Amino acid sequence: MFESLSDRLSGVFEKLRGRGALEEKDVSAALREVRVALLEADVALPVAKEFIAKVKERAVGHEVLRSVTPGQQVVKIVHDALVDMLGGEGADTALSFATTPPAVIMMVGLQGSGKTTSTAKIAMRLQKRDKKRVLMASLDTRRPAAQEQLQILGEQSEVKTLPIIAGQSPRDIAARALEAGKLGGYDVVMLDTAGRLSIDEQLMAEIADIAQTTNPIETLLVVDALTGQDAVETATRFKERTPVTGVVMTRIDGDARGGAALSMRAVTGAPIKFVGVGEKLDALDTFEPERMAGRILGMGDIVSLVEKASEEIDVERAKKQAKRMAKGDFDMDDLAEQFRQMRKMGGMGAIMGLLPGMGKMKKMVDQAGGLENKEIVRQEAIISSMTKKERKSPKLLNASRKKRIAAGSGTSVQEINKLIKAHRQMADLMKKMGKGGMKKMAAQMAGMGGGAGLGGLMGGAPDPATLEAAAGKKAKGGGEDDIDFDAIEQALSGKGALPPGLGGPGMMGGGLPGAGGKKK
Repeated sequence: MFESLSDRLSGVFEKLRGRGALEEKDVSAALREVRVALLEADVALPVAKEFIAKVKERAVGHEVLRSVTPGQQVVKIVHDALVDMLGGEGADTALSFATTPPAVIMMVGLQGSGKTTSTAKIAMRLQKRDKKRVLMASLDTRRPAAQEQLQILGEQSEVKTLPIIAGQSPRDIAARALEAGKLGGYDVVMLDTAGRLSIDEQLMAEIADIAQTTNPIETLLVVDALTGQDAVETATRFKERTPVTGVVMTRIDGDARGGAALSMRAVTGAPIKFVGVGEKLDALDTFEPERMAGRILGMGDIVSLVEKASEEIDVERAKKQAKRMAKGDFDMDDLAEQFRQMRKMGGMGAIMGLLPGMGKMKKMVDQAGGLENKEIVRQEAIISSMTKKERKSPKLLNASRKKRIAAGSGTSVQEINKLIKAHRQMADLMKKMGKGGMKKMAAQMAGMGGGAGLGGLMGGAPDPATLEAAAGKKAKGGGEDDIDFDAIEQALSGKGALPPGLGGPGMMGGGLPGAGGKKK
């Protein structure tokens, strides 16, 4: 969504970084380009003007112009101003539950903005992450099958929904949902209200009536990011008539220019609490101004990447795999597991988008039309075409076996050879780790661009001394039980932030076997 804005800003800042000293005219010229970039991104004119004025006031100061790294200082100032525009550092984007259960969350918005799907997404998030008991109820008696839609989404997300009784008014359904929430011991009751094609008096009267009946602690307005400044206008008009406590912005993964998200807080005063980043029920993120500003300026979003990894990776399974790898036992099944982990996290492109300084590489991956995801699937197909014995012992793969696997997976013998070579390199890496050759392994990982796995890429090359200490008695000839696997995993993941297993061997360091090669 912010790609064009991010590209424009990156170009401006690269020019500033390339200069040893900055004069006031240089800063003014750069800020003119920033203003044009914001306006092209559909940011509201008053917001863009205020943003530029705030940045200029701080950027032309004596400290910045005389700084050793003036370009970096200007980037820092723009980052801080962007955070303020998006909601401010430490903005409270969490939902409030400071009331006697059940806490009522009312979803409002225009028709087609994604209210019903967003209701199910938030409910599933509250139930899975926050361990809340959630009940959903659809008050939309106008749109055909609206109540049935929420019921189906409830089944898919494993969140309870209020049974449908035909002929009830929205107010009666809301009262019944509140009663069911109290009797059933639910923590949260989510009300999906009806929408209209435009704001009218009847819609506002209905929302006010429901609010009076249920006294919601949160009223979330759902707006579509693809509508641009119309989304801001809708939010402004809703806020004039009803106490909106937060905004949910849907379809932020689309090709809209991003101006609505940048203008929303400044124009309406209502914080963006959630953003929809896809069609699936788990495609919902909390809106963190600092993280979003980092993404826009190409600084990445490591925290989101770590959170994503924590959700997707099975920690116990990864620990067992780490123990086997430390003994030098790394077979094709382990390699397939690494591929699955990457696919769960959205593929190489999604991971690169959250890593600092990887914007250009992500763009190349995106322009390849999802090539890296196709390659992952191809490698998995090759491994799936092997027998159990072949996966356990790749040495068995002779010419005739390779031909059979190639025919079964729809690939070529050359691609199979590339996969075997990549596997062998990783297996050798694990053997060195198991034998205590930590310094050599760390040097190899540094040469690969910061790590053999995702953890190495994120945290830089692991410190050899840390790895040696983590290896414990193994480095001195001790037994396998003496290895501190947790310490090894922390060392491999940089600061120990990632779940175990991700810091181990993965396809991030050496790239995908077969990617970039000619298709046969």
